[in-house]
Amino acid sequence: MFFHPMDFLILIAFGVSIWAQFRVKGNFNKWAEVPTRSHMTGADVARRILDNNGLSHIPIEVVPGTLSDHYDPLSKTVRLSEAVYYGASIASVSVAAHEVGHAIQHAQSYGALVWRHRMFPLVNLTSGVAPFLLLGGFLFQSLSLIGVGIIFFSAAVAFQLITLPVEFNASSRAKKLMLAEGMIYNDEERGVNKVLNAAALTYVAAALISLLELIKYVMIFFQGNQDEE
Repeated sequence: MFFHPMDFLILIAFGVSIWAQFRVKGNFNKWAEVPTRSHMTGADVARRILDNNGLSHIPIEVVPGTLSDHYDPLSKTVRLSEAVYYGASIASVSVAAHEVGHAIQHAQSYGALVWRHRMFPLVNLTSGVAPFLLLGGFLFQSLSLIGVGIIFFSAAVAFQLITLPVEFNASSRAKKLMLAEGMIYNDEERGVNKVLNAAALTYVAAALISLLELIKYVMIFFQGNQDEE
Protein backbone atom coordinates (compact mmCIF):
# COMPACT_ATOMS: atom_id res chain seq x y z
CA MET A 1 0.00 0.00 0.00
CA PHE A 2 1.35 3.38 -0.99
CA PHE A 3 2.49 6.03 1.46
CA HIS A 4 -0.41 8.32 2.27
CA PRO A 5 0.08 11.96 3.40
CA MET A 6 -1.75 11.11 6.65
CA ASP A 7 0.91 8.49 7.46
CA PHE A 8 3.34 11.25 8.45
CA LEU A 9 0.91 12.59 11.05
CA ILE A 10 0.21 9.06 12.28
CA LEU A 11 3.94 8.46 12.74
CA ILE A 12 4.19 11.65 14.78
CA ALA A 13 1.24 10.50 16.91
CA PHE A 14 2.95 7.14 17.45
CA GLY A 15 6.04 9.02 18.59
CA VAL A 16 3.94 10.99 21.06
CA SER A 17 2.39 7.75 22.30
CA ILE A 18 5.79 6.15 22.94
CA TRP A 19 7.00 9.30 24.67
CA ALA A 20 3.83 9.34 26.80
CA GLN A 21 4.46 5.76 27.93
CA PHE A 22 7.97 6.64 29.03
CA ARG A 23 6.64 9.75 30.76
CA VAL A 24 4.07 7.73 32.71
CA LYS A 25 6.71 5.37 34.03
CA GLY A 26 9.19 8.16 34.65
CA ASN A 27 6.73 10.31 36.60
CA PHE A 28 5.45 7.36 38.59
CA ASN A 29 8.97 6.26 39.53
CA LYS A 30 9.98 9.81 40.43
CA TRP A 31 6.98 10.53 42.65
CA ALA A 32 7.02 7.04 44.11
CA GLU A 33 10.15 8.23 45.91
CA VAL A 34 8.30 11.19 47.47
CA PRO A 35 6.37 10.16 50.62
CA THR A 36 3.01 11.68 51.46
CA ARG A 37 3.01 14.02 54.44
CA SER A 38 -0.12 12.25 55.69
CA HIS A 39 1.76 8.91 55.59
CA MET A 40 -1.31 7.35 53.97
CA THR A 41 -0.85 4.46 51.56
CA GLY A 42 -2.71 3.98 48.31
CA ALA A 43 -4.95 1.45 50.06
CA ASP A 44 -5.65 3.90 52.89
CA VAL A 45 -6.65 6.65 50.48
CA ALA A 46 -8.81 4.33 48.38
CA ARG A 47 -10.61 2.94 51.42
CA ARG A 48 -11.29 6.34 52.96
CA ILE A 49 -12.60 7.88 49.75
CA LEU A 50 -14.85 4.89 49.12
CA ASP A 51 -16.20 4.91 52.66
CA ASN A 52 -16.76 8.67 52.67
CA ASN A 53 -18.75 8.41 49.44
CA GLY A 54 -21.09 5.63 50.56
CA LEU A 55 -19.15 2.89 48.80
CA SER A 56 -17.90 0.91 51.79
CA HIS A 57 -19.21 -2.26 50.13
CA ILE A 58 -16.64 -2.00 47.32
CA PRO A 59 -13.57 -4.13 48.09
CA ILE A 60 -9.95 -3.24 47.32
CA GLU A 61 -7.71 -6.02 46.06
CA VAL A 62 -4.00 -6.31 45.39
CA VAL A 63 -3.02 -7.44 41.90
CA PRO A 64 0.40 -8.32 40.46
CA GLY A 65 2.17 -6.21 37.88
CA THR A 66 3.34 -2.64 37.46
CA LEU A 67 0.72 0.05 36.84
CA SER A 68 -1.88 -2.70 36.54
CA ASP A 69 -4.32 -0.70 38.65
CA HIS A 70 -7.95 -0.59 37.53
CA TYR A 71 -11.57 -0.53 38.60
CA ASP A 72 -13.59 -3.58 37.58
CA PRO A 73 -17.21 -2.48 36.93
CA LEU A 74 -18.47 -6.06 36.64
CA SER A 75 -17.40 -7.17 40.11
CA LYS A 76 -17.40 -3.59 41.45
CA THR A 77 -13.88 -3.97 42.78
CA VAL A 78 -10.93 -1.58 42.93
CA ARG A 79 -7.73 -3.43 42.11
CA LEU A 80 -4.37 -1.89 42.95
CA SER A 81 -0.85 -3.04 42.11
CA GLU A 82 1.42 -3.82 45.07
CA ALA A 83 3.42 -0.62 44.63
CA VAL A 84 0.24 1.45 44.78
CA TYR A 85 -1.58 -0.56 47.45
CA TYR A 86 1.28 -0.58 49.96
CA GLY A 87 3.09 2.57 48.85
CA ALA A 88 2.79 5.75 50.90
CA SER A 89 3.96 8.04 48.13
CA ILE A 90 2.52 10.81 45.99
CA ALA A 91 2.44 8.42 43.04
CA SER A 92 0.66 5.68 44.98
CA VAL A 93 -2.13 7.82 46.38
CA SER A 94 -2.63 9.55 43.01
CA VAL A 95 -3.19 6.31 41.15
CA ALA A 96 -5.34 4.82 43.92
CA ALA A 97 -7.58 7.88 44.08
CA HIS A 98 -7.92 7.89 40.28
CA GLU A 99 -9.21 4.31 40.26
CA VAL A 100 -11.64 5.11 43.06
CA GLY A 101 -12.79 8.01 40.89
CA HIS A 102 -14.00 5.41 38.39
CA ALA A 103 -15.89 3.58 41.14
CA ILE A 104 -17.65 6.82 42.08
CA GLN A 105 -18.45 7.48 38.41
CA HIS A 106 -20.01 4.03 38.21
CA ALA A 107 -22.06 4.54 41.36
CA GLN A 108 -23.32 7.91 40.12
CA SER A 109 -23.97 6.66 36.58
CA TYR A 110 -21.60 9.20 35.04
CA GLY A 111 -22.81 9.68 31.47
CA ALA A 112 -19.61 9.05 29.55
CA LEU A 113 -18.84 5.94 31.62
CA VAL A 114 -22.34 4.55 31.05
CA TRP A 115 -21.95 4.95 27.29
CA ARG A 116 -18.48 3.41 27.43
CA HIS A 117 -19.83 0.31 29.19
CA ARG A 118 -22.69 0.01 26.72
CA MET A 119 -20.32 0.28 23.76
CA PHE A 120 -17.81 -2.27 25.03
CA PRO A 121 -19.47 -5.48 23.70
CA LEU A 122 -19.92 -3.93 20.25
CA VAL A 123 -16.41 -2.50 20.16
CA ASN A 124 -14.95 -5.80 21.34
CA LEU A 125 -16.41 -7.37 18.19
CA THR A 126 -15.83 -4.60 15.65
CA SER A 127 -12.25 -3.83 16.68
CA GLY A 128 -11.28 -7.43 15.97
CA VAL A 129 -13.00 -7.60 12.59
CA ALA A 130 -12.19 -4.12 11.23
CA PRO A 131 -8.48 -4.77 10.42
CA PHE A 132 -9.37 -7.85 8.33
CA LEU A 133 -12.09 -5.98 6.44
CA LEU A 134 -9.74 -3.08 5.69
CA LEU A 135 -6.90 -5.39 4.69
CA GLY A 136 -9.22 -7.40 2.46
CA GLY A 137 -10.57 -4.22 0.91
CA PHE A 138 -7.09 -2.99 0.00
CA LEU A 139 -5.88 -6.39 -1.25
CA PHE A 140 -8.92 -6.98 -3.46
CA GLN A 141 -9.43 -3.28 -4.24
CA SER A 142 -12.96 -3.51 -2.90
CA LEU A 143 -14.42 -0.20 -1.80
CA SER A 144 -17.37 -2.06 -0.28
CA LEU A 145 -15.11 -3.96 2.12
CA ILE A 146 -13.18 -0.79 2.93
CA GLY A 147 -16.45 1.02 3.63
CA VAL A 148 -17.66 -1.66 6.05
CA GLY A 149 -14.22 -1.75 7.64
CA ILE A 150 -14.39 2.02 8.18
CA ILE A 151 -17.79 1.70 9.87
CA PHE A 152 -16.48 -1.02 12.19
CA PHE A 153 -13.28 0.90 12.91
CA SER A 154 -15.31 4.03 13.67
CA ALA A 155 -16.87 2.25 16.65
CA ALA A 156 -13.43 1.61 18.11
CA VAL A 157 -12.43 5.24 17.57
CA ALA A 158 -15.64 6.46 19.22
CA PHE A 159 -14.88 4.19 22.19
CA GLN A 160 -11.42 5.71 22.59
CA LEU A 161 -12.75 9.25 22.30
CA ILE A 162 -15.43 8.70 24.94
CA THR A 163 -12.74 7.24 27.19
CA LEU A 164 -11.06 10.66 27.38
CA PRO A 165 -13.72 12.45 29.48
CA VAL A 166 -14.00 9.35 31.65
CA GLU A 167 -10.29 9.43 32.47
CA PHE A 168 -10.03 13.20 32.89
CA ASN A 169 -13.08 13.27 35.14
CA ALA A 170 -11.72 10.46 37.32
CA SER A 171 -8.46 12.37 37.78
CA SER A 172 -10.30 15.59 38.58
CA ARG A 173 -12.41 13.80 41.18
CA ALA A 174 -9.29 12.22 42.68
CA LYS A 175 -7.49 15.53 43.18
CA LYS A 176 -10.52 17.31 44.62
CA LEU A 177 -11.37 14.52 47.06
CA MET A 178 -7.82 14.11 48.33
CA LEU A 179 -7.44 17.84 48.89
CA ALA A 180 -10.86 18.27 50.46
CA GLU A 181 -10.31 15.42 52.89
CA GLY A 182 -6.77 16.38 53.81
CA MET A 183 -5.09 13.33 52.30
CA ILE A 184 -2.66 15.55 50.45
CA TYR A 185 -1.58 19.12 51.06
CA ASN A 186 -1.62 21.99 48.59
CA ASP A 187 2.12 21.79 48.05
CA GLU A 188 1.75 18.11 47.09
CA GLU A 189 -0.79 18.84 44.38
CA ARG A 190 1.95 19.47 41.81
CA GLY A 191 3.18 15.89 42.13
CA VAL A 192 -0.35 14.53 41.86
CA ASN A 193 -0.88 16.54 38.69
CA LYS A 194 2.36 15.26 37.18
CA VAL A 195 1.40 11.63 37.76
CA LEU A 196 -2.20 11.90 36.58
CA ASN A 197 -1.54 14.20 33.61
CA ALA A 198 1.14 11.86 32.27
CA ALA A 199 -1.29 8.96 32.44
CA ALA A 200 -4.00 10.99 30.69
CA LEU A 201 -1.60 11.81 27.85
CA THR A 202 -1.37 8.12 26.93
CA TYR A 203 -5.13 8.02 26.33
CA VAL A 204 -4.99 11.22 24.29
CA ALA A 205 -2.19 9.83 22.12
CA ALA A 206 -3.99 6.53 21.54
CA ALA A 207 -7.19 8.33 20.57
CA LEU A 208 -5.27 10.65 18.25
CA ILE A 209 -3.60 7.74 16.45
CA SER A 210 -6.92 5.98 15.89
CA LEU A 211 -8.63 9.17 14.75
CA LEU A 212 -5.88 9.96 12.23
CA GLU A 213 -6.00 6.39 10.90
CA LEU A 214 -9.77 6.67 10.50
CA ILE A 215 -9.42 9.95 8.59
CA LYS A 216 -6.82 8.32 6.36
CA TYR A 217 -9.14 5.40 5.50
CA VAL A 218 -12.05 7.75 4.84
CA MET A 219 -9.88 9.84 2.49
CA ILE A 220 -8.75 6.71 0.61
CA PHE A 221 -12.37 5.55 0.36
CA PHE A 222 -13.61 8.81 -1.15
CA GLN A 223 -10.59 9.04 -3.44
CA GLY A 224 -11.41 5.56 -4.69
CA ASN A 225 -15.00 6.58 -5.36
CA GLN A 226 -13.83 9.58 -7.36
CA ASP A 227 -11.46 7.41 -9.42
CA GLU A 228 -14.32 5.07 -10.32
CA GLU A 229 -16.52 7.92 -11.58
